[in-house]
Amino acid sequence: MKYETVIGLEVHLQLATQTKVFCGCSTKFGQRPNSQTCPVCLGFPGSLPVLNEEAFYFSIKVALALNCQIQNLIKFDRKNYYYPDLPKNFQISQYDMPLSYNGVVYIAPQGSGERKRVRVKRVHLEEDAGKLVHPERENYSLVDFNRSGVPLLEIVTEPDIASTEEAYDYLVRLKSILKYLKVSDCDMEKGSLRCDANISVRPIGEEALGTKVELKNMNTFKGVRLALEYETKRQIGLAQEGEKIIQETRLWDSEKQITTSMRSKEEAQDYRYFPEPDLVPFVVDNAVIEKIKNSLPELPEAKANRFISEFGLSEYDAGVLTSQIDIADYFEECVKLYPNPKTVANWVTGDIMAQLNARNITMDELDVLPSSLTEILKMIESGVISGKMAKELLLESIETKSRPEDIVKKKDLFQISDTAKLEKMAKAVLKREKKSVRDYKSGKTNALAFLVGQIMRQTKGKANPAIVNEILKKELEG
Repeated sequence: MKYETVIGLEVHLQLATQTKVFCGCSTKFGQRPNSQTCPVCLGFPGSLPVLNEEAFYFSIKVALALNCQIQNLIKFDRKNYYYPDLPKNFQISQYDMPLSYNGVVYIAPQGSGERKRVRVKRVHLEEDAGKLVHPERENYSLVDFNRSGVPLLEIVTEPDIASTEEAYDYLVRLKSILKYLKVSDCDMEKGSLRCDANISVRPIGEEALGTKVELKNMNTFKGVRLALEYETKRQIGLAQEGEKIIQETRLWDSEKQITTSMRSKEEAQDYRYFPEPDLVPFVVDNAVIEKIKNSLPELPEAKANRFISEFGLSEYDAGVLTSQIDIADYFEECVKLYPNPKTVANWVTGDIMAQLNARNITMDELDVLPSSLTEILKMIESGVISGKMAKELLLESIETKSRPEDIVKKKDLFQISDTAKLEKMAKAVLKREKKSVRDYKSGKTNALAFLVGQIMRQTKGKANPAIVNEILKKELEG
C-alpha cells in the first residue's frame, strides 16, 4: 500500500518591539540572564498586564499580509501548564477567538509550474516563555526569564502541505513576507522564528487524516525538512508493519538525525483555557484595520509581478530578486544608476548572490554599494575592462572595501583595445602557431579559441576579446 504525507506547520514569531507584550521590560537579545524582568513578566501576585500597542498593530499587519480576516472583538485567554520556564504557570494567549483566521499563502512547488494554496488557519498574539539553559556535563538546569513576556505571534496552517519540499517552500515564502513587513528579524539562531510541525500519513486516496505527531526542536529550515523526511519514513514503516502510530510530541535530534519521543500530545482541554481576567475584551474599529492595511509595503509577489512588467525580467529572475527585501531594494537602486535591468539582474542573481551564499552573510554585510556594482558595469560597457576582469574586480572590491575605479587605476587593469597593437600581437601569434592556423583553415573552428587564448595569456587577460576575435578572423580568412 502506498502512503501520502499530510503536514501542518506552526510558526512562532517574536515581534521586534522595544518592550515586552504586557510590561515595559526590554526585549533586547543577549543580555545578562534575568536582567530584563519585572513583577509583571515574572507573575508576581498583584501585578497587572497592559497590552503593548505596537505589538498588537504588528500582529494585525502580519495577519493582513497573510490575507486573514481580522476579529473585531479581541479577547485573551489563559493557557495553563507547568514548566520551569513559565513563572506564572500559565501563558497569556488566545484560544477560541484568535486575532485573525482564514488566511492564505501561495507557494510554487518546484517542477509543478503552478501555485499551490496553503491555508492559514489562524494568527494569534501571545507571550513567550522563558528559556531553560542546560550546562554541559551538569545534572541541573538554569532558567533565564529575559525571554518571558516577549510578544509572540503564532501562525498556524491547515494540513494542506503534502511534502517536505512544500513545507520548506512555505517557510521560505512566509519568512520573505515577514521580512518585507519589518516586524521581526526572523533570526532562527536567536529564537526569533521557531517552527513546530504536525505530521501524519495515510493511504493514498483516503480522506480521513492519520494519527498526527508533533515535531519540535527544529532550529533551521533545513532541520525542518530533515525532521519531516525522517518522520515520514518512520510513520510509513510503522503503518506498513501494521503497528499503531501514537499521538505524541517528538524532538528532532540534529546530531543523530532522528526524532525521539518527548511526551504524549496534549489536547486543548489539558490546558484548561479560560478568559484572561486581567485583560478586558475590546473592539478594534474597522478604520484602524483599514489604516494598517493601507500602510502595508509592496509584498514579494506584487513586487515580482512589477519587476516582470516594468523591467521585462523573466518570472525566474523576478522571483529570485524579490525573495529577499534587501536584494530587491539593492537591484532597484542599481537600475536607477544603470538603466539596463537585465544586465543588473544577471549580476545580482549571479555574482552578488554567489558571494552572499559563499560567505553566509546579508546584503548589508557584503558592503558593495549599488554605485560600486554599476561602476563596474559601466566600465564593461565602455570597454575599459572585460567581463572576466569585472568578475575579478568585484571580488577584490569586496575583499579590500575599495572603489572599483580606484583598483583599476592602481593596478593598471585597463583593457587593451588598441587595434594596431592587437593586430601586431595577432600576426606574431599566427606566425608562431602554424598548426592551429592549418587546423582552422581545414574547418576546425575551435582552433580560433586557442589562438585568442594565446593573446589573452600574453596580455594577462587585458586584451579586448571581441576585438581580438575580429582581428584573428580577418587575418585567417584573408
